[in-house]
Amino acid sequence: MYLYNVTVKIDPEKQEDWLHWMQTVHIPQVMQTGLFEQYRLSKLLEQDESTGITYAIQYLFNNMHDYFTYQQQFAPQLQQQHAERYRNHFVAFRTLLRIVAESE
Repeated sequence: MYLYNVTVKIDPEKQEDWLHWMQTVHIPQVMQTGLFEQYRLSKLLEQDESTGITYAIQYLFNNMHDYFTYQQQFAPQLQQQHAERYRNHFVAFRTLLRIVAESE
């Protein structure tokens, strides 16, 4: 299994709108692609939030073909929507991980 992690630091004044939009629009659109098995939305704790509030969105998937399909067919448009909506109010970085072991 694999994990696609998106870490976003959002300006405090946009955080409430961003969180609502992520839960009601963006994440449902990502999941509607059918390429991810599940997701988690987490807030980083013990962080200095004076310049932004940090969240991690983790999407789990079974094979790299699904990931590459997402990156080619869906990610550009979805990322552009996010960038336009929150222009100059966020920073983001993405990481790709292979799960080596997990509890049952």
